[in-house]
Amino acid sequence: MTIQAESVSSPRERNLSDGRFGTYKSLIQLTKPGVSRLVMISMLCGALIAPGAVDFVRLAIALFSTALVVAGANALNMYLERDIDALMERTRSRPLPTGRIAPELALRFGVALALIGVFALAVCVGPLPASLAALALLSYVLAYTPLKRVTPLALHIGALPGAIPPLIGWSSVTGSLDQRALSVFLILFFWQLPHFIAISVFRRDEYARAGLRVLSVARGVAGAKRAIVVYSALLVLVSFVPPLTGLGTTLYLSLAALSGAGFFAAALLGLRASAGSEWARRLFFVSMPYLVVLLGGLVLSAV
Repeated sequence: MTIQAESVSSPRERNLSDGRFGTYKSLIQLTKPGVSRLVMISMLCGALIAPGAVDFVRLAIALFSTALVVAGANALNMYLERDIDALMERTRSRPLPTGRIAPELALRFGVALALIGVFALAVCVGPLPASLAALALLSYVLAYTPLKRVTPLALHIGALPGAIPPLIGWSSVTGSLDQRALSVFLILFFWQLPHFIAISVFRRDEYARAGLRVLSVARGVAGAKRAIVVYSALLVLVSFVPPLTGLGTTLYLSLAALSGAGFFAAALLGLRASAGSEWARRLFFVSMPYLVVLLGGLVLSAV
């Protein structure tokens, strides 16, 4: 007869094990896996549509290193916003507001991940991808995060690091950037504006309670709805820029036209007096497959 390990472990040993597991789980939550996944998809798309042969070992290192930088940036964002997160229903259960992780541990964890990621990119991939990752990191953590408390213009600053990942992917393959890469940057930049303004509409009360100067708080819901329409129109326009630079085929143009018409129509519905939180929530969810269609069309055109 054999004795199972759990039958001889003490309650104290089990509590220590559970505590370590809880800490590891909380550290993973600090990296915002869902957000990181979308960032990595856009970075990979930038690499796949870049001209030239792809070195998949180099690309794998670039992906992993970029993931570390993104994870570190998210952890540092949670560290800086732990007081705000405690005031919002959707974030109050995060590791820092609940005390599951000490702020000092979150700070060290975020800094370590970010530095390792940037260093790995510089040594194993190239100086340009590393510089772009460092720019995204610093603008997200040191500019966008604190400015959210001050001005709705933080949205535009935050769109910069959100649009950089495809450039990291592109430069990881080519070692350079050109107008084709910048056309994809424009799509990601303008996509974020209606996407995040929509969130600010259906979570307006939470943001106001937390003291965040998002557009719907600073200029009212009506102003935010008008901004969504304007930025959605600009997004549809810039979605036609890649073919002008040599990216995309007839397939991409067809997908951009059809999906863009649908997305802009959804945005226009917000001008109705009756449009409110439910409309904004639907637009937010519609914006994600719209981006996937655009990036997917570019990737398919490059195959």
